[in-house]
Amino acid sequence: MSDTTIKQYARTEERPTDNRESEETHRCPECEGHLITDEEHAETVCRDCGLVVEADAVDRGPEWRAFDSAERDSKSRVGAPTTKMMHDKGLSTNIGWQNRDAYGKSLSSNQRRQMQRLRTWNERFRTRDSKERNLKQALGEIDRMASALGLPKAVRETASVIYRRALDEDLLPGRSIEGVATASLYAAARQMGTPRSLDEFTAVSRVDKMEMTRTYRYVVRELKLEVQPADPEQYVPRFVSRLDLGDEVEREARSLLRGAKEASITSGKSPVGLAAAAVYAAALLTNQKVTQSEVGNVADISEVTIRNRYKELLDVDHGELFE
Repeated sequence: MSDTTIKQYARTEERPTDNRESEETHRCPECEGHLITDEEHAETVCRDCGLVVEADAVDRGPEWRAFDSAERDSKSRVGAPTTKMMHDKGLSTNIGWQNRDAYGKSLSSNQRRQMQRLRTWNERFRTRDSKERNLKQALGEIDRMASALGLPKAVRETASVIYRRALDEDLLPGRSIEGVATASLYAAARQMGTPRSLDEFTAVSRVDKMEMTRTYRYVVRELKLEVQPADPEQYVPRFVSRLDLGDEVEREARSLLRGAKEASITSGKSPVGLAAAAVYAAALLTNQKVTQSEVGNVADISEVTIRNRYKELLDVDHGELFE
């Protein structure tokens, strides 16, 4: 390519951006002809005059071919996305536990011992200080409790972020790792609209109910978290699903709870108890068989609470007290 051609091509690239910019970059600087890309020779040439505008182009695609999504995933060398649910955000290397090589053959005894030493040192490098060890233990607790409670991935991510903030702001001295982890997950579940009751958390946590509530209030206050009061309607779908009731029961239960809110009788009462009572009352109104004991077992509350609450709900909805 001559110096004149290079200067003309450079002037074309330096022109102000306008509506014709994309068109000019696809035209030959010599004859204004159309440019084509020769992938086999990695060149961009003019179709009319044959001028080579660009040579040795870099192919940024993979060097392998794939004919379906499964083959593409198996050949891809890109790692998993970063996540807050792991103490190292998923950026470290994991050494598999299988004692087999790339061809599936079993390793010899010497190779197995060497791989075990590599796993040990890899684990030590992944948790180099006490803060990382603390974070690893806490995130493991969050994942365990969220799995036991059936909480979605978004709640686990939010709980991991809350715990990281508590650790960065030095809120852990004087409090257990399990207590702060439980409080973080409880706050995250409330924030994401999938709350669980304190009794449900107590059943899967390694701390008692009093420590959990005390730590929760402390974390929310110090981190200035915006946690709205639990809405009884948020518990209804889960209770209905566990009792294997229909959509009609869920709609009726929501209607009863909305009426109770308008009548201002929900203030100061447990949202779990209200939700359970609404499901029981809705089942009665829709002629579906369910006992107070069954609802109490699902919601983990007493039958006395259900009886007291469902009478109040029906009184608001129908204007008379059901005995």
